[in-house]
Amino acid sequence: MLVLVAPGQGAQTPGFLTPWLEVPGFADRLRWWSAVAGLDLVHYGTEADADTIKDTAIAQPLLVAAGLGAALALFPHPADAFRMVGAAGGHSVGEITAAAGTGVITAEAAMVFVRERGRLMAQAAATTPTGMTAVLGGDPDAVLAKIAEHGLVPANNNGAGQIVAAGTLEQLAAFGEDGPAGARLRPLAVAGAFHTEHMAPAVAHLSELAKGITTRDPRTRLVSNADGAVVHDGREVLRRLVAQVSNPVRWDLCQESFGELGVTGILEVPPAGTLTGLAKRALKGVETFALKTPDDLDAAREFVAKHAESADANPLDAAPTWRLVIAPFGGTVRRGTFREGDKLEKDTAVATVVARRDEHEITVQHEGEILEWLVEDGDPVAPGQPLLRVHPTGSFA
Repeated sequence: MLVLVAPGQGAQTPGFLTPWLEVPGFADRLRWWSAVAGLDLVHYGTEADADTIKDTAIAQPLLVAAGLGAALALFPHPADAFRMVGAAGGHSVGEITAAAGTGVITAEAAMVFVRERGRLMAQAAATTPTGMTAVLGGDPDAVLAKIAEHGLVPANNNGAGQIVAAGTLEQLAAFGEDGPAGARLRPLAVAGAFHTEHMAPAVAHLSELAKGITTRDPRTRLVSNADGAVVHDGREVLRRLVAQVSNPVRWDLCQESFGELGVTGILEVPPAGTLTGLAKRALKGVETFALKTPDDLDAAREFVAKHAESADANPLDAAPTWRLVIAPFGGTVRRGTFREGDKLEKDTAVATVVARRDEHEITVQHEGEILEWLVEDGDPVAPGQPLLRVHPTGSFA
C-alpha cells in the first residue's frame, strides 16, 4: 500500500523550487496560487534567502504550493491518485497539502486558508518571544517529564526518538541547561511555539474563516495529526486543521496508523526528506521515496506503480463517500442496537471500536436512515474501514 505524505515548516530551503519551474504547467500554477495567496511564491521558492523563507507567513503557503504542484506533476490526472494512493497525511502545515490532495478542499481554498494560518500564527508568535527545541533520543517518558518540569509543551511527537518541546524562550533556555539524560537538544529555526496555547488567538480567527470554506469528504484515507485517526468527514477534517494550530502534532500516531493499514511504500512530496527519514526509523521494512526534484519523477512513478493498491482496494473509492460511517482506528467493533431502516440524528453514537490504546465511540456526522451494516458485532476492522451505510435525510439529503 502506498502512502503520500507532506512535510511541515522547516523543511524549506533556498531555491528548492527552481528546477520545478521547468516542469510543464508548474510555473503557471505557482503564479496562479501566488495571486490567490497574495505572495510572490515564484520569487520565494527560487530567489529568497533562508531568513526570508523562515518567516511563518511566507513558509507555510510556499510549502503547500510546493507539495500540491509536485503532486500534480506526479499525478496529472488526480483521479488516478485516488485509485492508487492508499492513505495520505501531512505534518503540521503539510496536513493542509494532504487535505487539498485528497479533495477535501480545493487548491485555491487551501492557499487562502494557509495564507491566513501563516499570517495569524506569525502575529501570535510576535506577542511573546517563543520557540521550539527538538529533543533527539533519551527515554521518551523521561523526556516528556523533563519537558513538563520546565513548563514546556511536547508540541510535536514525531516518533523514532524525536519530540519537540515548545514554550517561551526563557523556558527553553532553562531546558537547554537542564535537559533530559541521554538526549541531544537542537533549537529549531521557527518563529514561535507552534501547536501550543500561544497560538490560541490564531485559532479563534481561523475558526471564523473556516465557516465559509466548502468541503468534501476525502477521496482516500486521510490520517489526522491529532491522534492518528482516519478521518472521513470533510467538515471534521477542516475542524481539525483549525484546532491543530494550538494542539500537538502526533506524527508518531500517524506512523502507527500507516503501519496498521499495511503500508509498504511512503512517498514524500517536496521539500522532501524529513518524513521519509522518520519513517525509516519508525517503520522498519517500509520502502521510502523522497521526491526532491523533477529528475526524481520517473523513479517516483515506478515507486508508485510498485506500491499502489489495486483499483478496488480502497473502500472509500468504491462507494459514495457521504453515505459511509468508517472506523477511525483499527480494532474490534461493537455494534450498537440500531438496525436497517432506523432513523439517526446527527452525532448519534452507533458503534464502538476497541483499539489497543483506547475505546473510540463512532458517531454519524449527518442525520439519516440506516441502509445496511457492513460489519458484524465483534469483527476486526482496519483504520478507514466502512462500518455502516447511511442515507442522509433532512437538510443533508
